[in-house]
Amino acid sequence: MPRLSWQKSSFSGGGEGECVELAATAAGRVHLRESDRPGDVASSTPRALASLLLVLKDGSWGPGRSR
Repeated sequence: MPRLSWQKSSFSGGGEGECVELAATAAGRVHLRESDRPGDVASSTPRALASLLLVLKDGSWGPGRSR
């Protein structure tokens, strides 16, 4: 993986070990990691990540929910 420039999410708690960090590549991928586990990186396309965030925000996904 190329060297990435990580940015802390503005929605993170701010304390040590409570930060979600994001990085983007020129190839159009978005990478996410938890600051206290920097070696564990999830990768996505911007469109797929945006779709996931929309579902999580609108409450249509989670325990007891059905699609």
